[in-house]
Formats: sequence, structure tokens, C-alpha cells
Amino acid sequence: MDTAALDLLTAREERFPGHVDIICEGSVPRSVFVLIEGMAIRYRDLPDGSRQIITFLIPGDMCDLHVFLLKTMDHSIATLTPVRIAPVSRDSMMDLFIHHPRVSAALWWSSLQEEAMLRERIVSLGRRDARGRVAYLLCELLWRHMAVGLTNGRSFTLPLTQTELGDTLGLSAVHVNRILQDFRKQGLIVMERHKLNLIDLSGLQIIADFNESYLHFGGAPEELADYFDGLERVRQK
Repeated sequence: MDTAALDLLTAREERFPGHVDIICEGSVPRSVFVLIEGMAIRYRDLPDGSRQIITFLIPGDMCDLHVFLLKTMDHSIATLTPVRIAPVSRDSMMDLFIHHPRVSAALWWSSLQEEAMLRERIVSLGRRDARGRVAYLLCELLWRHMAVGLTNGRSFTLPLTQTELGDTLGLSAVHVNRILQDFRKQGLIVMERHKLNLIDLSGLQIIADFNESYLHFGGAPEELADYFDGLERVRQK
């Protein structure tokens, strides 16, 4: 039943080309959406013309689960590549929360994971040096792509320019280029035509002081699963 509800939720799709806004800061949110294919970003434009990329969206991510509580968007969402998204209306989301508690819990978990990534980003920007920031982001993106089956070993598609990496990590494109060149020379990475291969993942994780536990890939506690199993049995009586 839950699987059928999710399939129905993502039945309608919209397509956007690369490097366009899906929704802009100040706009009225029209729907939640699930990213089906491609890569997107959350970002803020600053008065001086610079940009801060806040986070990346990859296939399977649900964007702005609680957006219906806002009158206007406080950030923009843009595509990095051509994307397919599944928009989800407010009524559909409310129905899901009411009638599918297990799915609701999974969506809460997803929101908590996103908050954990934002906390780690704050730590990285505040306390890691430039090499550590770059290494941390590459490691995080690898682990996230691994979780949704979008890697080939330790290789995955990374359609980011050095400017976009800099906009994420508070570094200039020139500084990012130097660090990536250094990583290549050390045999840590190979990057060709937007394909990134983390040859020495352990080495990069040491540089970044990276521990993937903050991504919470282990899921929810077993007792929570037992709780929802009990709810399911009650509903079926």
C-alpha cells in the first residue's frame, strides 16, 4: 500500500533544462517535488553578485518537504543538468501524512538527514581548511551517490565546475583548481569529463576528518519499525 501511494505520488513529471531556476527566492511555493533524474542546487544570491550554494539535490531527494508552511521561498532552486522532477501537491502530501504513517516517518527521517548535512557544512566552512573542505564535499557526494546506486565503484558523475565548487565551499575557483590539481598529483582522485573517481577514499577522508555516520544511512531504530508494524496490524483489523 505504501509503495503504491509513492508510485502514485510521483506519477506526473516535469522536465527542466540545465542551468535554469525551478523556483526563485521570493516566489510563492507551488508544490513539493521529488528529483527523479539529474542534479540541482539550493542557493542564495548576495547583493554583491556572488552566490552561495547551500546544498545539492540528487535523484531520490524530496525538496522542501515543509514548504507549504512558507508564504515565500527564502532561497532559490536551480538545475545543474537537465532534470526530471515529480511535483507533489499540498493535498497529496497531507493525505500521505494522514494515511501512510510509515512513509511520513521516512520523510521526517529524510528531513533530519538534510539538517545533519547542513550542520556538517557549517562545521566544514567554520573549522576545516581549504583542502579539508574540498575533500569533505567530494566524500559526501560519493557516499550520497552510493546510497542511491549511482556509482561505479568509487566513480560517479559530478557535473560541477570549479566555480560551483567554490560557491559551495567559500573558495575562489583558482583555489579550488589548485587543490584538485594537488589531489590528482597525490593519486587521490581522477577527474575526466565530469566523471570523478575517488582513487584513495581513505586518504581523502583523513584530509577531511570525514565520518559518514552523520548521513545516517543506517536508517531509523528497530523499535520504530516495530511501532509502525503494530500500527499497520491495527489498521488491518
